[in-house]
Amino acid sequence: MAQIYRDAAKIAVFLEGWLADALAASGAKGAALGLSGGVDSAALAAILRRVCAKDELLAVIMPAYSMPADEEHARLAADALDISAVKVDLSSIFDHCVKAMEACGGELSPLARANIKPRLRMATLYALAQSRNFLVCGGGNKDELAFGYFTKHGDSGVDLLPFGDLLKGEVRALARYLGVPDAIVDKPPSAGLWEGQTDEAEMGVSYADLDLYLAGGETTPAVREKIESAARRSEHKRNMPRIAVIPTQAAGASMR
Repeated sequence: MAQIYRDAAKIAVFLEGWLADALAASGAKGAALGLSGGVDSAALAAILRRVCAKDELLAVIMPAYSMPADEEHARLAADALDISAVKVDLSSIFDHCVKAMEACGGELSPLARANIKPRLRMATLYALAQSRNFLVCGGGNKDELAFGYFTKHGDSGVDLLPFGDLLKGEVRALARYLGVPDAIVDKPPSAGLWEGQTDEAEMGVSYADLDLYLAGGETTPAVREKIESAARRSEHKRNMPRIAVIPTQAAGASMR
């Protein structure tokens, strides 16, 4: 499996330059990210810390009835990487949203209810970032983007996706190279949407299989179909909203 992965040191050098250029081109004064306690956000924090001064980087821990271990790992990453992290507890806001929605529309489905959390985090990050003239950076990787394993207008609601071309195994290697603690790198990936939830169980396919497929390797027909089916179903997540372009003959030249 290792032969499909690119060199972590070279990836780090490239991403440092890419991020520095992107921030400079935008006129932003720094970057903001959500620090979840997972390997993707920790690796993102680590590479951003190489680009941004400490006061130019805003890491936000945003629990919403999250597992205590997630915050512990987020703070472990912040301490190891010399990053200041702030906490915005969204639990009561989540409760209020659910109560208001269910009062007028009936009970929410479990997944719709769970997806409120990443969308609240997106709104929180943008409010804090905009107030500082920072860009919001996300830790989504190539596997998640291809499979559609992200919340539309939630964790995908960012300005920059530095890891969008990195396989999950490459993110892990990058994290280790950048000094992210092993306890974070080696933990089972989870979006933390509910207790016991893991990415691979929810997707029904392993990151190893996704990495191999995306790198052009051989996989079983069953795995291939599962990945390609998920990619088809989630195509709308990767595109801007469709615009209905009105033909002149349908509405008259006066429209133009």
